[in-house]
Amino acid sequence: MAQQTQQNPHSKRPTLAEGQRTDNWLFAPATFFVVFGMFVIWATFRTFLNNYFYVEKYHYLSPFYSPWIKLPDSWQVMGLHISPALLILPFPLSFRLTCYYYRKAIYRSFLADPLACAVKEPAPLDKMRFKNYGGERVLPFIVMNFHRYAFFAAVIFIILLWKDALEACTVATDSGIKLGFGLGSLIFLTNVSLLSLYTFSCHSWRHFIGGKVDCYSCSALNKTRYGLWQKVSFLNEKHGTWAMMSLVSVGVTDVYVYLVSSGIITDLRFFN
Repeated sequence: MAQQTQQNPHSKRPTLAEGQRTDNWLFAPATFFVVFGMFVIWATFRTFLNNYFYVEKYHYLSPFYSPWIKLPDSWQVMGLHISPALLILPFPLSFRLTCYYYRKAIYRSFLADPLACAVKEPAPLDKMRFKNYGGERVLPFIVMNFHRYAFFAAVIFIILLWKDALEACTVATDSGIKLGFGLGSLIFLTNVSLLSLYTFSCHSWRHFIGGKVDCYSCSALNKTRYGLWQKVSFLNEKHGTWAMMSLVSVGVTDVYVYLVSSGIITDLRFFN
């Protein structure tokens, strides 16, 4: 007979609020706070700089300024031309900021609500509980449900960014446009590939592919949808990884365009 162990009824059992985590749980929210914070600062600077976003010879167009929009000279605020990035970035940002992964990461890293599972909130925040908290069903968090619609805008931008990446594999010469490949071309292709993986591993795409189907085996179409759903589900397992890698790649791509366009560095060419 297996020996039964008895628990001391007077022993104190720690609650979730007191915290039961013994691993390095702070690493993930701290890393996201630093990486995402640096991205926001750089993106804000680049948006209002409104310069050094295109390398004409190699067709390098910063993802912050894609698609190319030529605004009228009369569009000015306090004597400064309005940056087209202000009209572009809200669309990809609306998809990224309402993403399920980013919602969790932002809540933990910037709002500390909570910092991690089974970790007590900081004392000041723990005492400032919102009354009548309604989750993501009321303002302001209800706007997070816009994610399912922002996905379709993100798909349009993926198409435009693939166009930019392919054009980045060409070079302008006196005799016309020719095939050319440089370090910038590799960066552009890597960036759009990671963005594609992030976009199409999204829960919204997964639901669009296989959602609202009661019987996958009832028709050939449903069987096809099931096969696609399985493949998207496989990508979805690494959705958080693609989210962070694509965030970094967007920043790296823009930094590279800025450095080449401003003349700080020259593009490393593999062939022209």
